[in-house]
Amino acid sequence: MTDLIESGPLLGTGSEAVFPQAEFAARIRALQNRIVAEGADALLLTGPENIFWACGRQTAGYFAFQALVVPAGGEPVLLVRQLETTGARASTWLTDIRAYQDGESPVEALAALMRSLAPNCLALERRGWFVSPEMSEQISREIADIALMDGSGWVEDLRAVKSPRELVAIRKAASYAQSGMEAAIAVCTPGVSENDVAAAMMAGAISAGSEAMAMEPLVSSGSRSGIPHATWRRRKLVDGDGIFLELAASHERYHAALMRSAWIGRPPDAAQRMMSCAERALDAALAAMRPGVPCAEIHNTAQAVIDAEGYTAAFRKRVGYSMGVAFAPDWGEGAILSLFSNVTRRLEPGMVFHLPVTLRDYGQFTVGVSETVIVTPSGVEPLSNLPRQMTLR
Repeated sequence: MTDLIESGPLLGTGSEAVFPQAEFAARIRALQNRIVAEGADALLLTGPENIFWACGRQTAGYFAFQALVVPAGGEPVLLVRQLETTGARASTWLTDIRAYQDGESPVEALAALMRSLAPNCLALERRGWFVSPEMSEQISREIADIALMDGSGWVEDLRAVKSPRELVAIRKAASYAQSGMEAAIAVCTPGVSENDVAAAMMAGAISAGSEAMAMEPLVSSGSRSGIPHATWRRRKLVDGDGIFLELAASHERYHAALMRSAWIGRPPDAAQRMMSCAERALDAALAAMRPGVPCAEIHNTAQAVIDAEGYTAAFRKRVGYSMGVAFAPDWGEGAILSLFSNVTRRLEPGMVFHLPVTLRDYGQFTVGVSETVIVTPSGVEPLSNLPRQMTLR
């Protein structure tokens, strides 16, 4: 049976909340305006990022089913595993938190919750990573008497532009990322292993203040650096190695990322030319960023620099993506908004992007540089002051 946690003042309620109650209340009001405008009675959220954004709920236990029901009017209701109730109370300001027991079907618990709320029309987010197709079908069967509609993207549309408090958190995360990057670069010397570099990077970021990171750092060297998204594997650095370094640090679940390149000894001419091109492409993209400019224009600006140098085949990806709230397995908000061709949404003050410009000789080496930036009324605010040039060791 689904347990109802008594409403009203509770010991510890909001004690671990990342923002004041008013911040989350404003978010719920904005979301309820969308729910009403779309003609639904409630919205069911299951993705950890969207649940966190709406109420502050965070845990490492999000592998267990959880759901937040946001009605068109009134207070949201959170459903979690019984073990998670203490953390749910502490991390949110919610007064209606319900639980299901281990051994109980979370789908049946959700169905019981929906029967108690009795919406005529329920919107579902259908893009979540943590509800399997099987569970999704079970949910649809269990609440077959309720009209369903697609509520995908409603929260994401609101998440794309950050509040002042969110921007403060992202700036702090960026400072932690820079500390981690500086520590990693400092230990890149012959005989040091990729594990040593990764350990220094993570220790630097965590010591500076970073909390749990939504994805592991990327550290690779030599020919391994030419593999996209490669991570450390005990390889020792030797003279002539290129080293690819990227991480995202976090503050209150808000992430900021940073990428830099290093080389042991003198880089080959090809790597130097590619690195110079990556720097210029990033500079061009940042110079083009300002409110009102379509996301596609930022990508196209960087792509033009790369194409002019003949490196089209070395850069087959978007130039950037949104940053903000993140849970594993991804540190970015690229599913919300990308800086890529044909993306028509225009930049707004308060949007945050990571722009990683990487050029690869696949299976040989990767060079690149990135910045996380905040869109301002007149341009962008880069969140690091670390030199962008390749570091020679």
